[in-house]
Amino acid sequence: MEHMEGMSLKKLINSPENYVDETLEGLVLAYGDRLSFAETNKRVILRATTAKKGKVGIVTAGGFGHLPVFLGYVGENMLDGCAVGNVFASPSARSMSEMIEACDNGAGVLCVFGNYGGDKMNLSIAREAAELEGIRTETVLVCDDVASSPPESAEKRRGVAGMVYAFKIAGAAAAQMRSLDEVKAVTARALENIRTFGVALSPCIVPQVGKPTFSINEDEMELGMGIHGEPGIQVCKMLSADETADTVLSRLLEDMPLAAGEEVSVMINGLGATPLEEQLIFYRRVHNVLSGMGVKIIMPHIGEYATSMEMAGLSLTVFRLDEDTKALLRYPGDTPFYTNHNI
Repeated sequence: MEHMEGMSLKKLINSPENYVDETLEGLVLAYGDRLSFAETNKRVILRATTAKKGKVGIVTAGGFGHLPVFLGYVGENMLDGCAVGNVFASPSARSMSEMIEACDNGAGVLCVFGNYGGDKMNLSIAREAAELEGIRTETVLVCDDVASSPPESAEKRRGVAGMVYAFKIAGAAAAQMRSLDEVKAVTARALENIRTFGVALSPCIVPQVGKPTFSINEDEMELGMGIHGEPGIQVCKMLSADETADTVLSRLLEDMPLAAGEEVSVMINGLGATPLEEQLIFYRRVHNVLSGMGVKIIMPHIGEYATSMEMAGLSLTVFRLDEDTKALLRYPGDTPFYTNHNI
């Protein structure tokens, strides 16, 4: 066991170099009836079931280390495919290109991506390759992290847990056989009404790096931390669950005010090492505050949806609903890591 900066590199792995590929092998062995590798690329995960001819393909891509994001949402009425990079690193343009080609059912492909430079650059190359093959693509970027940029430059915000809602809406709209333009429009509209804010209590250790992504004192927490360890906006002394919920919710409501009578879905997302009990205590406060405002919560999501390996902390996502997005959220969706049957 190796000790670095007060934390031990203590992981149930074989070797850091094989961490991603062995995880993917385990995934396909466990869920081979629902997921498969692309024919010539084991960094591309696809639905094992055949999509309807004429259905818009829904895809994403991103670095590893955030399960269930990204590949955990490949499944029925959600994503059709996902390209996988190394830990916290973008997948290759070749992987993205093969993913797009595999997920085209004749109606084009919508790429739902987090707002990260490497992902966007490689996606641009992959989309050009798809165009040469006669495949039409469109892109929607997820920019839901309010801590990462102010409202006047919201297009620079990082994509975090709110992307799970985007996958759900896009997948459901495509399953209803809407056109590529229609699927893009409703997904973009959903994202305009999604905000996320996270807090971190402790860092994670990237296997191939072998040391914590950041350092924080035992009696402190960081507000606004990104899922790759990007700096937050404030380090403060530990707050109680209610105090933390009030702080985080107030930040979101400053950015997206809510009125009595509106309906939202709320996601309490554990970052990897925060027990469900603590997430439920946090949700209790969020529920009571929003209910007191006259805001109705539809289908709360509580659990681990977008993690950062063993990072302790959580994020709060608020998704303001309209009648269409509410129906799409409720539309059946099922992957090895997500089902809305019990939400």
